[in-house]
Amino acid sequence: MSEIELKFLLDEPTSRELWAQVTASKLAKGHPTTKTLRSIYLDTPEHALKKAGIALRLRRDGRRWVQTVKTNAELHGGLSQVGEVENPAPGGRPCPEAIPEAAIREEVLHLLNGTPLQPVCETVIKRSAGELLLADGTRAELAVDTGEIRAGERSAEFCEVEIEPVEGNPGGLFDITHALFPKGGLRFSRLSKAARGYLLAEEGRIDFPLCPQNAKGVAIDPAQTAELAARDILRECLDQIAANILAVRKVDDAEGPHQLRIGLRRLRSAFSVFSLLQSPEMERLNGEARWLGQEVGHLRDLDVVANDIVGRDAKSHPDEPGLAALSEALPRRTTELRDHLRKLLVEARVQAFLIDLARFVETRGWLVPQDFGQTERLAAPIGELSGQALKKRWKKVVKHAHGIETLTAEQRHELRKELKKLRYVVEFFSPLYPAKRVDPFLKRLKGLQTVFGDLNDAAIVRATLTEAEVFSADNPAAQRAAGWVLGSSQARAEVSWTRATALWRSLKKARPFWK
Repeated sequence: MSEIELKFLLDEPTSRELWAQVTASKLAKGHPTTKTLRSIYLDTPEHALKKAGIALRLRRDGRRWVQTVKTNAELHGGLSQVGEVENPAPGGRPCPEAIPEAAIREEVLHLLNGTPLQPVCETVIKRSAGELLLADGTRAELAVDTGEIRAGERSAEFCEVEIEPVEGNPGGLFDITHALFPKGGLRFSRLSKAARGYLLAEEGRIDFPLCPQNAKGVAIDPAQTAELAARDILRECLDQIAANILAVRKVDDAEGPHQLRIGLRRLRSAFSVFSLLQSPEMERLNGEARWLGQEVGHLRDLDVVANDIVGRDAKSHPDEPGLAALSEALPRRTTELRDHLRKLLVEARVQAFLIDLARFVETRGWLVPQDFGQTERLAAPIGELSGQALKKRWKKVVKHAHGIETLTAEQRHELRKELKKLRYVVEFFSPLYPAKRVDPFLKRLKGLQTVFGDLNDAAIVRATLTEAEVFSADNPAAQRAAGWVLGSSQARAEVSWTRATALWRSLKKARPFWK
């Protein structure tokens, strides 16, 4: 059978208050029950099961032991989807031969190949669980797990909430989340308990380190329908956004806002590419992504000026004392903006955006009942859509690049945005085409984007250093340095722009790999 759960990490205060919130929401059907669960995860010494994406668990529930095998685990936006089969395990002894589903039993036995199973890790959890009932009749189980994960001499405290559908609409899980956590600040759970236990055994921790997350390639297949490819790409966009929201909240790293803004831009590009998902909800989510991207952009732009531009000039010209003064003034403003953004990222609006985006992706939120042609469009091969999308984006780039030698500053800015959109689409669909055809085109595209990056840096410097909040009016050294940086960044952009025509011609000569 398939198990679906929505999972979040909780801190201890929130976990203590949760059942009071359940009562206040009037969703509870009866009272919660509490019990202690001990689970032991087993594998070969080389972790053959884990490498195959399989977890084998023995769990003591009251007086009985149950053997469970979980397969094909996926975690996206807090939603866990996993295949699960179980059978009694008398005496708490593993018995792979007793796995009831033949295909899974044969795979496990093949992976074990006669090697005895041994404990890798265990969890000792106090579970408080109760049933919830929505107005539309949807029933779900809410479980709060608090306890320890252990591996040998290592242990780590752990608290997680799971919401699992019992009957009715799976989208009700997200409605329940909105009702129980109205204030914001939730963290999607990115790992299963088994994965956390293995991580504890191997590396001494139960979660990945908090750090900015770059975009990852999505292995879409030419045989996929357009809908499934869109879902997989949107899942990756959601994962990047959620991971970097957490990174910005917790880590002082300028790369966090950068990757968060990239994730939001990639999401909006995906929405644009997959017009077959067009729906009122997609439009609303696109608007929320635009708003959040603008908020993140204020900090990201200041980080670029402070770290990449002023910091660089200060190192190159240590004899200019005003640059040092400006370098000291900018971090104060950066701290103010980072504090503002962190407060915003834990508020209800951002949390609602993440939850609703996860719902949209995982419950086919793009379906429009009155659109009778939508089913046919969703079932079209992704190869057909990719060629059309790439052709459309390329056509827009060509239009905006016409007469590139005489483009105004505003026209250059518009071309820069079109090049960025084209690059995202190329990266989305590159797995569908031979690398030897994609790579030369992408390399030339990146080269041209570098020129436009210098132009954008100059514009950011001009906008940032003319803000009243950046440095005080009674700091003449910083003011003089601001003029220095404005001039040098503009000169750098103009020199870089002299390469634009040749780079554009080179890109145009590259064979469009989608034809």
